[in-house]
Amino acid sequence: MKRLIFSIIICLVSITTFAQSSSDVHIQNSYTDSGGAYRLFSTLNMDTFIKLNTRNGQMWQVQWSLDIDPKYRYEDTLWIIPLVNKNEEKDGRFFLYPTKNIHIFILLDQINGREWQVQWGKGGDRWVMPINF
Repeated sequence: MKRLIFSIIICLVSITTFAQSSSDVHIQNSYTDSGGAYRLFSTLNMDTFIKLNTRNGQMWQVQWSLDIDPKYRYEDTLWIIPLVNKNEEKDGRFFLYPTKNIHIFILLDQINGREWQVQWGKGGDRWVMPINF
């Protein structure tokens, strides 16, 4: 009997030890504050955020740093062209969803369902491309 209990304990410990973790999947906080047009989305790079204008889809890459040199802290344009007309803007219309790729997000227009693939990175590596047009 002791041998059976010992075997079961060893088996359970082994299963727990070798179980896969989903920690590599980026979870975005889905809290939305309807009181403002702008929202920061974290990336898997701890120094980089994407600032989204939730009213019209404009985006900026925001980098912070503990370094005293200001060149390591900046905001740079990711997408400046509004994706809807001024009369169609509404707080919370656009939302960014992370993918398993550290540099790619999916931008969703929550009113009409249009999607864009958004890539952040260094200067020329930034782009936005429609998915379902």
